[in-house]
Amino acid sequence: MPVTLLLIACAAGASAVLLWISCDWLGGASQRLADHYGIPTIVKGSVITAVSSSVPEFATALLAIPVHGDFELGLAAIIGSAIYNVLVIPACSVFARGRSLQANRELVFREALFYLVAVIVLLLVICLAVVYDGAEPGPDVRGTFTRPLALLPLLLYGLYLYIQYEEVRDHRQHAVRVDGIHPLREWTILVVCIGLICVGVEVLLRCAIALGDLLNTPTFLWGMTMVAAATSIPDTLISVNEAKVGRSDASISNVLGSNVFDLLVAVPVGVLIAGSVSVSFTMTVPMMAFLVLATIVLLVFMRRDMKLDRREAGMMLLLYVSFGLWMTSEAFGITSVLGLPS
Repeated sequence: MPVTLLLIACAAGASAVLLWISCDWLGGASQRLADHYGIPTIVKGSVITAVSSSVPEFATALLAIPVHGDFELGLAAIIGSAIYNVLVIPACSVFARGRSLQANRELVFREALFYLVAVIVLLLVICLAVVYDGAEPGPDVRGTFTRPLALLPLLLYGLYLYIQYEEVRDHRQHAVRVDGIHPLREWTILVVCIGLICVGVEVLLRCAIALGDLLNTPTFLWGMTMVAAATSIPDTLISVNEAKVGRSDASISNVLGSNVFDLLVAVPVGVLIAGSVSVSFTMTVPMMAFLVLATIVLLVFMRRDMKLDRREAGMMLLLYVSFGLWMTSEAFGITSVLGLPS
């Protein structure tokens, strides 16, 4: 067993490095394309950068559901990544910068609140999956996540893009197209990087499944922790770098925009491809509730004095550690909030 665990750890580490390098190249290509097409700066962080750094989570949903037939693994990885993004990335950005991250009213009252709506809408869709499936009460209440239900979060993301489009139109006169960029080359880099990211995510998912079989634990544990953290590395590096150079708004908006894409696009697209999937209401709702809690904590901290200081960053890291301990206790049967079979 120790040798097997070492091999799994090495494979997971190698795939994390592959994701980091591929997303770095992909992010650079995306930014150059945005410059070439004259996309305003206000949209780059919340859409262009956020979507490019969310490709690993998107690949997770595409591979976990249709390829491995494990919706809980894909959903847990995306929810775990969202929790990591909300609690860990802003905290790391604060400590890397050495001082508080400044926020503004537009970030707090538009981006953050829209993200909170996105979380609640996905939770509502999961509840509707149970209501309209006619599931009977029991230790593990399940529902069917269908294609019509998957369209609801996608429509909400369409509204998000419309809002961003209005920002583009309002600021188009201030946007400057950058010459000397070869779009065909950048699109080629983008496509190749997406392929490499899919390879890295597939290795991560296989590592999660192998760990679940080896340690006799649910795969969702490794989706919520190992896969989620590894796929969040690009978001972490982008936000930390933005914070270091003083772009606090871009650092936080990348986190919020990335999570909006993950919840409203990655999950439902996976369902659209698979057709319909069975979802555990008993297991998913407590994790989504924790995501709502983490989102509210970030929103409240940012709203206080319009900044996120080191004390608040430390509290957010402690909250994430408590989440990890809770997931571990659930996986090994110490607690039973998620209703996992003993």
